[in-house]
Amino acid sequence: MSAAEELSGVSVAVRPVRRAGSFRRLFASELRLVFGRRRNQVGLVVLLGLVTLLGVALKVSAMRHPGQRGGDLLTAVAGNGIFLGFAGLTVEIALFLPLAVSVLSGDAIAGEANLGTLRYLLVAPVGRVRLLAVKAASLAVGGLTGAALVATGGVLVGTALFGIGSLTTLSGSRIGVVDGLLRLLLATGYVAVGLTALGMIGLFISTLTEQPIAATVATAMTAALLWVLDAVPQLDWLHPWLLVDRWPAFVDLLRDPVFTDRMAAGLWVDLAYGVVFFALACLRFRRKDVTS
Repeated sequence: MSAAEELSGVSVAVRPVRRAGSFRRLFASELRLVFGRRRNQVGLVVLLGLVTLLGVALKVSAMRHPGQRGGDLLTAVAGNGIFLGFAGLTVEIALFLPLAVSVLSGDAIAGEANLGTLRYLLVAPVGRVRLLAVKAASLAVGGLTGAALVATGGVLVGTALFGIGSLTTLSGSRIGVVDGLLRLLLATGYVAVGLTALGMIGLFISTLTEQPIAATVATAMTAALLWVLDAVPQLDWLHPWLLVDRWPAFVDLLRDPVFTDRMAAGLWVDLAYGVVFFALACLRFRRKDVTS
């Protein structure tokens, strides 16, 4: 084998390693940018503040009406702090968590274009698909962070207000603390997958404009429209195909035995939305004329 062939072989072998290293560096830089923005930090504080406010409100209600219990999730919080993690996810998944993801996805491409940094990123050089993959990964981390913050904050606040111990499931049986925390962990992951799928919709919308506010509003309105459609009984034939239809299905983790059918179907829908809209974002971005 000639020296040129040997050098060529080494170059081919090193190239994937360099690409992997470049992806990691770009991803780390993107995460620093996402979590370093003041508005994103304020958003995380708001998410935590809402679940804290929910816990305080339920504590006050329990003190005013001692001994009053119902079969729903919110009244069950007064019996064990772990339930506040589930209740926080239930309350915030309809508006606040999707809004947080909408802000992140609106900034993904449109924010870079608006600031004039998108062209310099592509000159770096960074392939357009690789850049979108980094943005998509950061949105997934952002969605997971938001869901984890709500769940973890709920457990900590709930423990401080109501205590922690073995808990009674919605089916009436009792499970231990470790089992309850494991189920909450699974619920957090499930919610994060749905938020990531919404983030892919926002990523696609972000490739259509250079105004991050417009992309954020459009993504948030898309989520709101999906919730509205899901609430119309006459459209029950459409509900299984809506992204948000099975988002609240993580509550089935609080049943004994756990119901998995709705969650499994929800994960498939999330995956389909995520793949389709990420592919659309790639098609759009590869043809996009980047001037800023």
